[in-house]
Amino acid sequence: MPTMADVARSAGVSVATVSHVLNETRPVLPHTRQAVLDAIEELGYTPNTLARSLVTSRTRSIGLAVSAISNPYFTEILQGVEAAVLEHGYSLLIADPHDDAEHERKVVQLLHERRVDGVIVAPSADPRALLAYLGRHAVPAVLLDRVVDAHGDTASPFDQVCAENTEPTARLVTHLAGLGHRRIGLVAGLPGLSTTGERVAGYRQGLAAAGLPPDEDLIVPGNSEAAGAEQATAALLSLAVPPTALVTANNAMTIGALRALRTRGLSVPDGIALCCFDDFAWADLFSPRLTAIAQPSRELGAEAVRVLLERLAAPGRPARTVRLPCTFVHRTSCGCREEGAATAPTGTRTVPSTPNAPQHPGKGTLS
Repeated sequence: MPTMADVARSAGVSVATVSHVLNETRPVLPHTRQAVLDAIEELGYTPNTLARSLVTSRTRSIGLAVSAISNPYFTEILQGVEAAVLEHGYSLLIADPHDDAEHERKVVQLLHERRVDGVIVAPSADPRALLAYLGRHAVPAVLLDRVVDAHGDTASPFDQVCAENTEPTARLVTHLAGLGHRRIGLVAGLPGLSTTGERVAGYRQGLAAAGLPPDEDLIVPGNSEAAGAEQATAALLSLAVPPTALVTANNAMTIGALRALRTRGLSVPDGIALCCFDDFAWADLFSPRLTAIAQPSRELGAEAVRVLLERLAAPGRPARTVRLPCTFVHRTSCGCREEGAATAPTGTRTVPSTPNAPQHPGKGTLS
């Protein structure tokens, strides 16, 4: 097996220079660096990762804690994280916190004990123990998908990457209102999650923009899961004056809502209109095809990696929140007979780590 000394002889440099190239501990002239890389390739040299970590105090590994097993939405995010991690020459350690606060802290602690350089984590509805651990041990971290609100004038100490939630949800509501619906129900997510709060806020803003009075009976938590959404939809349909349209706040709850509608013998959109937050691979295979808000799942994962690597390169810079735009995918479950498409602006928008200012959908948001 070739050694570092063999690489040095082949490249005509010192062992120290090879070490600097491998560990990025000191600048090396471009032609010298290339000679070392060519020698590594020619000899098939494999660096000793453990020895490198002892020199650099880095393992070139990243920990990811998301509930990818229980929540298919996070599967696509995981794919984005994995691709970006490999692109930058890092390895990935994955743990599933099952959206449980205590288990969440434990798996992040295990990742930290494995000496990962930093972690990416989608916080649970009660992330206090997690945030306390990250802060106490100064773990470089990016909070993914679900943000943690700042308190008062104090910004969040953590970098955060998430999608826009408020305006896209408002757009679903105003679209349904524009089709003549006056009682629009919301199957909301798990209380305590920032995504739930922001989508409920968007629902309320959509009603206000459409001039519809709020009715708290039309907001029922589905707890971000199919079974909960099935029960929530049944409760909405049991109201004295049931809704004529539904908005479901994630993909799992869309499945639960459809089950409840089938049980009641209601067809979509003739019996009731349906729009959903979260597009998914088979959404256009349903009959009718589902009108949805599509989140940039893979891009969220890749952006979280980029932000974490920037944090590792500059530990002292201020924390920030990056929000990516969503896309309104216009199909037929809303009751429209002709299909179209409207796409959110491309690119990212970076905002300070402070509570979100209200967003009000303006005119022209209907497609």
